[in-house]
Amino acid sequence: MKTDYDATDDILVLHFTDKPVSREVSQDWNLNIAYADDGSIVEIVILDAKASGAWPIPQHAARSMMI
Repeated sequence: MKTDYDATDDILVLHFTDKPVSREVSQDWNLNIAYADDGSIVEIVILDAKASGAWPIPQHAARSMMI
């Protein structure tokens, strides 16, 4: 997994794979999930990440993502 954070716009992108995106689904006004053809998650985009508490990623969450 790779993370990108844009501090200017407060946008966090979590990249899970390099597969091409086949569809994107908006879960809420600030959360979008992109899927590959096989249904796997390609990336998650969180708008207002720091304001909503998603950035910085909490240490306990970061450790569980490495497993």
